[in-house]
Parts: sequence; C-alpha cells; structure tokens
Amino acid sequence: MTVKSIKFIILLALILSIEIKAQQQVTTQKIIQLMEWIDNLYVDSVNMDILTEDVIRKTLQQLDPHSVYVTKEEVRAMNELLEGSFEGIGVSFQRFNDTILIRSTIRGGPSEKVGLKGGDRIITINGENIDGRVITDNDVMRKLRGARGTTVTLEIKRLGYPELLSFRVVRDRIPHHSIVAAYKVTDKIGYIKLSRFAEPSKREFDNALKKLKNEGMTDLILDLTGNGGGYMNIAIQLANEFLERGQMIVYTEGVNSPRREHRANARGEFRTGNLVVMIDEISASSSEIFAGAIQDSNRGVIVGRRSFGKGLIQSQLIFSDSSMLRLTVARYFTPSGRAIQKNYETGAPVRRQTTALEGGIIPDVTAPVDTSYNTPYHRELIRRGHFNDFMVNYVENNRQEILLTYPTFNAFEENFIVTEEILNDLESFAEQRGLPKSPEMFARSKEYFKLWIKGLIVRDFWETSDMYKFINLSDPIFLKAVEVISDLK
Repeated sequence: MTVKSIKFIILLALILSIEIKAQQQVTTQKIIQLMEWIDNLYVDSVNMDILTEDVIRKTLQQLDPHSVYVTKEEVRAMNELLEGSFEGIGVSFQRFNDTILIRSTIRGGPSEKVGLKGGDRIITINGENIDGRVITDNDVMRKLRGARGTTVTLEIKRLGYPELLSFRVVRDRIPHHSIVAAYKVTDKIGYIKLSRFAEPSKREFDNALKKLKNEGMTDLILDLTGNGGGYMNIAIQLANEFLERGQMIVYTEGVNSPRREHRANARGEFRTGNLVVMIDEISASSSEIFAGAIQDSNRGVIVGRRSFGKGLIQSQLIFSDSSMLRLTVARYFTPSGRAIQKNYETGAPVRRQTTALEGGIIPDVTAPVDTSYNTPYHRELIRRGHFNDFMVNYVENNRQEILLTYPTFNAFEENFIVTEEILNDLESFAEQRGLPKSPEMFARSKEYFKLWIKGLIVRDFWETSDMYKFINLSDPIFLKAVEVISDLK
C-alpha cells in the first residue's frame, strides 16, 4: 500500500472519530478494506496518489471552509510567507518585452552586494538563455531561489554597456517584511502598515514603533487593511503592546479544546496615546483578533469596513510526505464573547453548522469605498495589465533621467509632476494594446492615475513607506482614520 493510501486512512480515521467515536474501529476497518480492494482488485490500474488526495479534499468539504489539505509545495510557500524569509538572491523582477527586468534589489541582499541594479535585464541564468516571452514568473523564481550558500551566475544587459556583464551571486536568507510602511503623517501622528502576522512581525513592529516615538510620535494609526491574518500568537503579542495588565485579548474554545484565555501582561510599549486601527473586508483571522481586542477594551477606534469574518482555529497536522492537514479544532472569541466567524453552511449530511449572526468586526467609524474614479475604462486598463506595463516601460525609458534629476526622494516628492504628456502617453499606450480611448472616463480616473504613477515610481527607486505616502492620499479609510485620530486630541 502506498504512503498516500496510508495517509488517506489516517486522515479519514481522524475526521470520522470526531463525528462518530462509538463506531471508530468499525469505520477505520472499512476504510482500510476499501483501499486494499481498490489497490488489489480493481479492473484497471488506479493512481492511488491522485485518488487519495481527491477523496481527502472532498471529505474536508463536508466540514467547514477553513479545514483544508495543503500539498508539500504549498506548505513550503506558506512557510516562507509566515516565517518572514526565503533563500534566494534578493531581487524583485518583472517580464519586460522579451527579457526579465530587475525592478529593484533588496537592500543589503546578495544581489545588491555584487552590484546588480534596478533596470538590469537578465539574459541568462547559469548559462541558460531566458526568454521573457515564454518563461513564467514561477520558473524564474525556481531558477533564482535555492539553498543558502549555493551560487547562481547571471549574464546581464545594462544600459550604456555594449557587452553583457556577468555576476556570480551567492544565495542567502532574504527577509520578507511584514511591516511594509512606517512613517509620520504629522508631527504627532504615526502610521504603520502590517501586511500579515508573521514570525518577525513583533520585532519589526517594535523597531518601527521605537523609531516613530523617537521622532516625536504620540498617536498611532495601525493599518490592517488587506491583512488576511497569520500566526495567532503574533496577534496576541501585538495586542499586548496596547493593553493594561489582565485585560483579555482573546479566548478560544471547541468541543475537543477546553477554553483558553489570553490576557495582557502590562509590558506593552504603547499603552497610552491615541490609537486608530484600519480594517476592511479583507482583514481576517489574526487581524480580527487584534481589532476585536482593541475594540472590546475601548483602547482605540476601529475605522474602515466590516472585516472578513474568519474565526476558526486550525491545527496543522503534518503527514509523512510533508503535506499537511489544516483541521479546524476551535473557535476564537473577542473579550466580550463575540464569535467572529461569519455564517457558513457546509451542506454536510452529518453536520450543518452556523455560527455568530454578525460575523467579522464592525468598525466604530465606517469609511465607504471610493468609486469616483472607478469606470469600465479604468477597470479594463488595470485588468488587462496595460497600466502596469506602461509603468514598467516608463520607468525603464526614463530611469537615468529620473535618477539624475531627482537624486533623493525629497527632491522627487517636491518637484516631480505627472504631466498631461505622461497621461496622454498612458492613454495612447492602452489604445495601441487594444483598449479604445474614452476621454470622459479617462478624465474621471485622472487623479487616480496621477497618484499611482508617482507612487509606483517611488516604489521602484526609494522605499515602500514613501510609496504609501502617496497612495494613502486617495484611500478613504486612511483619510477617515487621520480625521478620527486628530479629533481625539
């Protein structure tokens, strides 16, 4: 019997033992017999690996939306995201016409150390020609990533150099930051954006908070919009930074999981000072734990839109082949006893489960979606990739001029203007790609385009925090958060 068959047996035995404990032994024996009969007696050959994974997934569909089977490849990718690092050469790249264009290098990373720069085109990787027209982004990542200490040789085409340049890069651990922006909005108001609750998030938050406080910040806007969650213990650690001793952060409970409470220990670094937390419909799981703790303790004001509503806890059960079962074992509740999980119906014959009537965290102050710029033309321009492709072309064609004219971010911020000529070029670029002009709709979206053109140039040349200084100016949740925290003084 294959490893997958054994895994299948263990899985179903586990799930069914939860549902019908009195029949556990009989059920398990039936499953073993089923797999043996199929493997040994079925008329045709059967791929037991595929059969097993298919049955696993269909079985889990009978439970809840968050109990899932994860392949070993998906486990690896998920761990990279939540552990906060991966092993590679430290570049962000994009396909540009028929080549792979290095958009930027990570500061202090292996590529920057050997002299690679934004704007370099990758022609070969370890002697293999790279055709940007046919290679996928995943293929490029597989070629560039690898074990720490191993090497990759790149041949690079650089503007101004007639010959290809060769670089030997030693792979290393590359940080994957979860704090993507931290800056001062005013002399006293700071802003921190957390993209996920990952292993390094607490350390990154501490560093960002210390820096802002040293610069005179007294009040904080914490942005959790678009944050789909992550490690629950990290959310608890971060909530602890804002609460007094004994205040509850969250508690968990399930049929087979006794109630467990998590409370603050009075060691937090921001227990005074005004706090506003930004959330939206994508903020989920750990984001909701954090926001619920802040809301129920009256420690801060929640601003934005109703959160996703994911209040189930999964235990990660690892199979022998490194694939994983994420099985829901408990629910989490805010300090006041609210279950965050939104309603769901599984359709299962053995159990139909619904949870809290409301679902999610309802903000104290609502900020509606800004639809003023949203037109069919704008949506098609973004969906077809024309805007992104235009920006890649613009940055590449103007890289040297931008660097010479604006040697610092401050110089760019104060002096760069998105001209009518640039906007006309964008419109013509999209038309050449098959999107007919629509002057009226383009005019409605003009301010959006101007903001993002400037913001994306900043992203490629300077810091992500600097980019958010631009794009936040069009975000109704951010603008409402600034209004609310200013009124708290």
